Amino acid sequence: MKEQNEQKPVIQNIPGTRSRERFAEAEHAQNAKATLKRLCTYFAQEKVLLSAMLAAVLFGTLCGVYAPSLQSRAIDIIAGAATGSLGSALIFMLAVYLLYSGCQLLQGVLSAKLSQRIVKRMREELFGKIVDLPIRYLDTHSHGDVMSRMTNDVENISTTVSQSLSSLFSGVLTLIGTVAIMLWYCWQLALLSFATVLLTLLATKLLSGKVRKFSRRRQVLLGQLNGTVEEMVSGYRTVVAYSRQNLTSEDFCDTSDALTKAGIKTDIFSGIMGPIMNCIGNIGFVIIAAFGGYFSVHGLISVGVISAFIVYAKQFSRPVNEIAQVYGQLQTAVAGAERVFSLLDEESEDKSGEPLAEDRTATLSFRDVTFSYVPGCPVIRSFTLTVPAGKKVALVGATGSGKTTVVNLLMRFYEIDSGEIRINRQNIQEIARDSLRQNVAIVLQDTVLFSGTVRDNLKYGNEKATPEQLEQAAEMSCCKELLRILPQGIDTRLTGFGENISQGQRQLLTIARAFVADPKILILDEATSNVDTRTEKAIQDAMQRIMENRTSIIIAHRLSTIRDADLIVVMDHGEIVESGSHDALLSQKGKYYDLYMTQYAGFAT
Repeated sequence: MKEQNEQKPVIQNIPGTRSRERFAEAEHAQNAKATLKRLCTYFAQEKVLLSAMLAAVLFGTLCGVYAPSLQSRAIDIIAGAATGSLGSALIFMLAVYLLYSGCQLLQGVLSAKLSQRIVKRMREELFGKIVDLPIRYLDTHSHGDVMSRMTNDVENISTTVSQSLSSLFSGVLTLIGTVAIMLWYCWQLALLSFATVLLTLLATKLLSGKVRKFSRRRQVLLGQLNGTVEEMVSGYRTVVAYSRQNLTSEDFCDTSDALTKAGIKTDIFSGIMGPIMNCIGNIGFVIIAAFGGYFSVHGLISVGVISAFIVYAKQFSRPVNEIAQVYGQLQTAVAGAERVFSLLDEESEDKSGEPLAEDRTATLSFRDVTFSYVPGCPVIRSFTLTVPAGKKVALVGATGSGKTTVVNLLMRFYEIDSGEIRINRQNIQEIARDSLRQNVAIVLQDTVLFSGTVRDNLKYGNEKATPEQLEQAAEMSCCKELLRILPQGIDTRLTGFGENISQGQRQLLTIARAFVADPKILILDEATSNVDTRTEKAIQDAMQRIMENRTSIIIAHRLSTIRDADLIVVMDHGEIVESGSHDALLSQKGKYYDLYMTQYAGFAT
């Protein structure tokens, strides 16, 4: 049974599990009105570009609506129903169509620019918020969900602004202009033509509902399929070790079959929408031709007006379909914007406080500290410890005893429930987080390197480090041989969290990075867990040099690494149960003795 101690309320992307919820398609915003209002503030910052785009849409729509009238006049001139120069009419009609095409092109360019500027500002704000979020937020929210807001949701907004927004304005204006001209030419024929609109709306509603339904299903299944592939690739050794290849293949095939069926249905309903709309449009043309001919024979309209009505009928049905499609896209974009804004509204990590004093040494004091990740379930209980300046203190204990939590509290990744932690005479809650962390270097068991050169990674905690400092750090951390065998030495580029070097080599580089930072306080959390015994011995010797006159906290399960610690603190269920030197603790034959003998004397666990 799992211990309740040190159990964070995490919702993370743990290898080997699929976070299906992150693939769900957001269709509706909970507060669309407020989200739209806030989204408009981004447009307000681009007034010139937005005004230019709307002007292009307006002028282009006017040209599109006016052009069929010119075509009607040209036909009437040919038929003798109107007077005037046919050549002039044709040239004028050509000029209007060219202006229409130019406005369409300009509208697309301006929409793209507007979209990218808005999305650029939104991405910058979102990334700025993410890097300022408290550790607790990232520990309690799916990493995939946070990334989805940065990528999928922002991309939906970008697509809507660049494509759907201008189409919506153009469609509405085209509808208004087309209806007005059709009613002006012949209201009787216009009303007959509008009858087909009811069929168009009904078909659009039925088919678009089916498309959305199966499209959502396809997106969910696609996410599950990607999750299966991700699990198979990242956990391939485990899959093979447990002979789960066949079961994994069956899971993949079942999901793939369901995805295929959903995809076929989506494509079918998407595909038949066009032919059905064309059929309805052709019915409208038949109505116009039949009744238009009747009205023409009785002198109500001319042949040119019939021709114009056919163009207007087609021009009328197109924006109806576009608006129906844009409405769905707008819903998705607004839902995505709401998710983005909810993240932007999260409380940032408090960076206020005074700087850490310039003392070269640092004495750590934990006084009656209590902390819980989940209210009512304390992880640290009445923890009191003093780490003298320049001394090395080791924290040991079973998994879940609270060792790493002590470090989290010292770094102010989390705030304590009660008590206080001091560095020299300063309470860390009064120290600015940036100032605090600039004076602390931490080496974790899980190595984290970033894309870039080895040099960039070594200077991560100290950008002003000189080549001499880098060389000294490499030597002290036993990295000189590693740098020698790398293709470009210290300028070798690392890829994908350092996947092009071994785990042990990554661990050595993270230790060297801590050396380059030259901190007042050094924290080593199982820092030698991924290196071989020979390298571990060399690192231990280097650590003795780097930890001279530096306050150090070591978290270790391998007790051989902390024999020479000035003080060994044994923790159990968030409390200190023993403390002393290695020899003194062994002589007590208590908790530390049991841990030590379990590792080195073969005692049963």
